[in-house]
Formats: sequence, C-alpha cells, structure tokens
Amino acid sequence: MALATPRGRFPHVRRAGDHLFVSGTSSRRPDNSIAGATTDELGTTDLDIREQTRAVIENIGRILKTEDASLEDLVQVTTYLVSMNDFKGYNEVWAEYFDETGPARTTVAVHQLPHPHLLIEIQAVAYKERR
Repeated sequence: MALATPRGRFPHVRRAGDHLFVSGTSSRRPDNSIAGATTDELGTTDLDIREQTRAVIENIGRILKTEDASLEDLVQVTTYLVSMNDFKGYNEVWAEYFDETGPARTTVAVHQLPHPHLLIEIQAVAYKERR
C-alpha cells in the first residue's frame, strides 16, 4: 500500500487492543507531492481545501485498511486547519463521507503545518476488534 513516508519517527497507525490511533495525516502523496496544491508556470500557488480534505480522508482510509479497518470504524477525529476560512469547504467534503452517525469531531485552527502548502491535517481514533 502506497503511503507518504512520515516526516519523523512515528507510525501511521498504532493499535492498542481494539483501538487504532492514526497519526496526523495530510494530503501528501507517496511521491511527496501534495494533493490540492498546484503551482502555475509563474510560480503562483493555488491551494484547494476541498481537494486536500478529500485526500486526507482517503489517506486515513488507506491507513486503516492496513489494520483491516475502514472509515466506518472511526470513532473520533481531530482536525487542524491553518485557516478557519476553510471550515466551510472542509465541512462540505466531510459531509460526502460522514453524517451525524459518524465519528465525534473537533476542529481547531493552528498557526501552521509541516509544509506551507498544507491546509489541513487530521488525526483519528478507530475501534476495530482484532480477528
């Protein structure tokens, strides 16, 4: 399964009993490019919160799959946004994946993330019984 290499010495996911703790996940791809970040020929960068949010959620789904779990197993998430001006776009994409029966959620604004093109990072907890 292709995942971006963590930018530090930590796992993508850690199991503790039947709980899965997913480290902060961004829209970075395995080749270190960033979904939702494009630069034109003049060097102007366009950052898309909707595309980044989709990529983060899909990355979390790929990480959970390594433990035979899925997005349906999420019980709690914490989302970090660089700007609360992106909250609306983030919420719109969130609603494509989850409704009021989805995981409990907290969203906070942060000064910055590990790369200037990242608008969002999500950490998560899932519950999946061992088989």
